[in-house]
Amino acid sequence: MITSFIEYEVSERIATITLNRPEAANAQTLPLLDDLDEAWRRAADDPEVRVIVLQANGKHFSAGHDIKGVGPEAASNGASNGASNGASNGEAPKWTLAGIYEIEAKRFLEYTLRWRNIPKPSIAAVQGVCISGGLLLAWPCDLIVAADNAKFSDPVVMMGIGGVEYHGHTWEMGPRKAKEILFTGRHMTAQEAESVGMVNRVVPLDELRPAVRELAAHIAQMHPFALRQAKRAVNQTLDVQGFYAAIQSVFDIHQTGHGHALSETGLPILTLLDGMKTAIKK
Repeated sequence: MITSFIEYEVSERIATITLNRPEAANAQTLPLLDDLDEAWRRAADDPEVRVIVLQANGKHFSAGHDIKGVGPEAASNGASNGASNGASNGEAPKWTLAGIYEIEAKRFLEYTLRWRNIPKPSIAAVQGVCISGGLLLAWPCDLIVAADNAKFSDPVVMMGIGGVEYHGHTWEMGPRKAKEILFTGRHMTAQEAESVGMVNRVVPLDELRPAVRELAAHIAQMHPFALRQAKRAVNQTLDVQGFYAAIQSVFDIHQTGHGHALSETGLPILTLLDGMKTAIKK
């Protein structure tokens, strides 16, 4: 791993991956996502690991994508190939739709789908805010345990885009609730998320990690092949219902939002999310 943004440990057949950028509310840069993917792969390849836990240090699970850390400047510094133009002659790196597509197809779609399909049970422990790109970290996990202060939101309609890249909203919330959350930009409380089935259980904040550890330890006692087959059965059922095709299709719809913004402002978004900043501070 090339950053200190991810912590990784294995104990009692449980791999624990911890987001460790609390000073930035665990906002995601490209290097953080690359290291996170490496941690997921490591857990997947370790025969001693039966369950994977994803958690976060600090007050918040994740404030989403760090705009300064996922743009052409970050990409031109080696995080991606061909993501921008104009940097080689001393000009500031420029956003291009091809570059945006390349970055997002790998870090925001390929990674997320791979984590979803790793053949081992995974549990996300979510506290504080889980905004936009934060959903791309929690949703791939098989189970989500939320602290009672958790808030889930995807307010990117405020940025001229119809939703984050991995568009799990309809599957996670149901169609009408998904539309409400997207149309209004409001957050969904942990209790509301549990009521629609997006969250498995809600626990007091100070009990979050012990509760997740207990759940993971219980699952780790099961036969690993049976766990693998049970996970595949559920995921495959969703795919037969259209999940995979829908995710791929809506990713391209997402890119039209970037294209529209680029045509109007030269930037991949229309506005800055002051509302998101306010949500993080609360």
